[in-house]
Amino acid sequence: MASTTIDTPGGGKPLAPPMPSEKVSGRTWLAVAAGMLGAFMAVLDIQITNSSLKDILGALSATQEEGSWIATAYLVAEIIVIPMTGLFVRVFGMRAYMIGTTTLFLGFSTLCGFAWNLPSMIMFRMLQGFTGGALIPMAMTLVMAKLPPSKRATGMAIFGLTATLAPSMGPTLGGYLSELYGWPSIFYINWVPGLLLIGGIAVGLDKEKHNLSALFNADWLGIAFMAVGLGSLTVFLEEGNTKDWFDSPFINTFAALAVVGLLGWVVNSTLRKQPFVNLGLYGQRNFAAATALSMAMGMGLYGSAFILPLFLAQIPGYSPMQIGEVIMWAGLPQLFIMPFVAKLSSKVDNRILCTFGLLLFGGSCLMNSYMDATTGYDQLLLSQVVRALGQPFVMLTLSNFAMNGIQPKDIPSASSLINMTRNLGGSIGIALLATALTNREHFHSVRIGESVSNYALNTQDRLSALTASFINNGFDSASAANMALKAVDGIVRREAYVMAYNDGFFLVAMVLFGCIGVLWFSDKVKAPGGGGGGGAH
Repeated sequence: MASTTIDTPGGGKPLAPPMPSEKVSGRTWLAVAAGMLGAFMAVLDIQITNSSLKDILGALSATQEEGSWIATAYLVAEIIVIPMTGLFVRVFGMRAYMIGTTTLFLGFSTLCGFAWNLPSMIMFRMLQGFTGGALIPMAMTLVMAKLPPSKRATGMAIFGLTATLAPSMGPTLGGYLSELYGWPSIFYINWVPGLLLIGGIAVGLDKEKHNLSALFNADWLGIAFMAVGLGSLTVFLEEGNTKDWFDSPFINTFAALAVVGLLGWVVNSTLRKQPFVNLGLYGQRNFAAATALSMAMGMGLYGSAFILPLFLAQIPGYSPMQIGEVIMWAGLPQLFIMPFVAKLSSKVDNRILCTFGLLLFGGSCLMNSYMDATTGYDQLLLSQVVRALGQPFVMLTLSNFAMNGIQPKDIPSASSLINMTRNLGGSIGIALLATALTNREHFHSVRIGESVSNYALNTQDRLSALTASFINNGFDSASAANMALKAVDGIVRREAYVMAYNDGFFLVAMVLFGCIGVLWFSDKVKAPGGGGGGGAH
């Protein structure tokens, strides 16, 4: 059978893609594995500072509100660079770009560990995000460009692991490293996977000629609109809750910039013959459904990884290491389930598999919506395992839906857009949940306060018992009475927060369940099997 030629994502000379019957060389698998390591490292670094934030803020003499920019700077830069990766690969070639951006990422990671104040940390985190963010779509591009159809299910399974395992393992690894070696170690650890990545790409990919003319002729107006739009939207989402949303001129400014930037990007892409990323892919039904689901999956992944550590730190008072030991159970079982899902995806309609995964993932969040003040490791173990079982079914099938029927020239655009929407969904989810936690805690405090008043007999009995207990411990009656009031107020606030966390998990569950209806608007898709068959039906 004669082979056809396609343009490589690197924009070099046409390559004959491997036919389904061809074996994949060890070099190619090495390159794909290195790409996956890069995606895992980049996603991991989004969450890895969460467990160590208190230590970092203490060392940099920064407040909690100021410290939010440590995460925001990384996310803004990452979401801007993801759509630009296709352009950079066309200019520098896949091999040179991945080695170069990884080298810079390692340098900026090291500088984060040496940061001397908050502005320096924010700057280095932004540069770290700009260089590391490219590694996320590049992993998917490598799978689609370098593997034959019969092997792509395996490649997408590994890619799915990087997207779901990293948010779960970030707080775990961050907690352990901070407690054992201090917070700078969470940045220095990147050298281990980073050097392995550089070595794997150097050996696994061939050199390509640079095409610097593509850089000068690029759609810079579209890139400018995209950067302003996505960057402003991310700042709006990440900082909105702490600044009271539209009551803040700062937030209003970024909301306006986001609207102008995103509209300008869409209009420019429509009018330009060769935009830097093909937004027209959103017009394809499967891709549109996959990106909507990817956004919801981002909300679920990053939202659940945002709420649970907060709950464990605030209510049972867990240390970062203890939080990590709980969170890791949403990740570790995926290592064993993903190969099974990859095989199943070539035999079963992927809509069925994705529905099953969404039911498990949403169900695990629903299980977490019934927590109380005594909930801890033992009570959370089952829900974490259920979450770990569900996530691979969703992530692998989403990748299959997104890339089904995509032309080779559009692979970098598709990879960039699907990963961009997942990260954007994470920002939206965290913003919604942060606001919901604030509002629902206030709501529950008021409702509980209606029952817990000085006129209620149960409250009077409780205050009397607490006052007597404090007097027996040597406090005078006036101090004991004040301490009893504070103790009761603390209980009310604690219960209000627990109920707010429960509401947050319920919200995530409803979003995931609601996605099942969207899923069935897509075509029937199976991953190509061992013989290279399958596809859309």
